[in-house]
Amino acid sequence: MTIVTTRIIVGDDHKITGTVPDDIPPDEHEAVITVAPRPPRRKAARPFNMDALPTVDLGPWPEGLALSRED
Repeated sequence: MTIVTTRIIVGDDHKITGTVPDDIPPDEHEAVITVAPRPPRRKAARPFNMDALPTVDLGPWPEGLALSRED
């Protein structure tokens, strides 16, 4: 018996998808799924302040600078 620990996604249609290691051969397998409860979300200790992010001023854009893909 091989124990595989992985994360799965349960879709709206209640079908599961996931990935197993390469050493598991393609075939039909019996699996046991344990659904662990999600930990409760913690509220932030203080609100996020955008103004606290660092800024770097590199001056004005060079004249004639073109950022289009064609250039």
